[in-house]
Amino acid sequence: MSGHLENLAQAMLEAAKKAGADAADAIAIRGTSVSIDVRGGALEQAERSEGTDLGLRVFLGQRQANVSVSDTSAETIATMAERAVAMAKFAPEDPHIGLADPDQLATGWDLEALELYDPTPEPAAEALQQDAVEAEAAAQAVEGVTQVQAANAGYSSSEVFLAATNGFAGGYARTSRGLSCVAIAGEGDRMERDHDGDGRTFQSDMRDATEIGRAAGERAVARLDAVQPPTGAYPVLFDERISASLVGHLLGAANGASIARGASWLRDSLGEQVLPKGLSILEDPHRPRISGSRPFDAEGLATRKRAIVEDGVLQGWTLDLANARKLGLDPTGNAARGVSSPPSPSTWNIALTQGDKSREELLRDMGTGLLVTSLIGSTINPNTGDYSRGAAGFWVENGEIAHAVNECTIAGNLLEMLRGITPANDARSYLSRVVPSLLVEGLTLAGN
Repeated sequence: MSGHLENLAQAMLEAAKKAGADAADAIAIRGTSVSIDVRGGALEQAERSEGTDLGLRVFLGQRQANVSVSDTSAETIATMAERAVAMAKFAPEDPHIGLADPDQLATGWDLEALELYDPTPEPAAEALQQDAVEAEAAAQAVEGVTQVQAANAGYSSSEVFLAATNGFAGGYARTSRGLSCVAIAGEGDRMERDHDGDGRTFQSDMRDATEIGRAAGERAVARLDAVQPPTGAYPVLFDERISASLVGHLLGAANGASIARGASWLRDSLGEQVLPKGLSILEDPHRPRISGSRPFDAEGLATRKRAIVEDGVLQGWTLDLANARKLGLDPTGNAARGVSSPPSPSTWNIALTQGDKSREELLRDMGTGLLVTSLIGSTINPNTGDYSRGAAGFWVENGEIAHAVNECTIAGNLLEMLRGITPANDARSYLSRVVPSLLVEGLTLAGN
């Protein structure tokens, strides 16, 4: 971690004080990214971006304002501070805003244990292009694939530094390398597409490009000759690729900002059963090499392991400082922010308890129903939890996949759905959201 960003952050704080701010916090982010697209085995597009972005939040009493720039000159920093203070004078008062108390701040974190940054040199553009070419070729080689819509490889490296007038100062760097492939099978109005991909903090952890391309092609071919399923009430198995969306709805409803607004279908469920007994949702922001890991949050509070749901019972909300104060609770170290906006609550790495059955065993248990592998659109009532989404996947008869299905809608209520889920044991442990395939009984299908 270089000292350049720290110097910029401190310069913003000094400029804010000079401009008349009572308090301030500053964030400086420097990033590099490379993206390579190929088509037909040849380079189609190459992009590289580098830049430094600065964000400054100032306080005048109980008023705040946020300003961001991408120019790091001293003149610009002075001007942004003056504009932020001028804006704060006209902002509405909020009794809940403000920096953390010094005794709340994180100290003594261990960046090496988190392994957020891969010291391996940045890959050459030719290496990224070769990954994309291999993935495209592997997808195209699958019988039934008519074209590859996209094959993309990328790499990014970023540094972030946060400082505030309450004495906090800290930063870290992280890297990411990714590869994705989208294959199309069939022709005309029978065309179907599907994808596969991987993204890792350490380049050495990446899956093989050929494996990714082949999986994308096989998935696309498997979706050929899809028809609408029958209308009625059936069990639905959410494939591991999309099952995290169900848990995501629960996490969104347990977000402190939603609770403080009173716009959450979980607002009266604290301490209540929201998942089957024996299932928990655990948050762990300290998992090595995982994209959601971080030593402290965007307000300088220490991140920590916690149970959002334990043994099926909702334990608490996800809180930043302002929303914690609104609710009369302690913050959970979950503030997130960019350069252009104040902090807001967000979850880090989460994991749902896995079951003791494979996806295939759950398919056999469900008998007749729908295996969902793709979700389209979303209609979620934030107050009631009523759920409706377009879906595609496979129809299951007598516990076995019979044929592909598409153009259907699944509907239910999230409170009821989540209380009755049965998890498989197929979650990928290297993801930030470790959620296995989930079987939900008795959802309403609208098909033909």
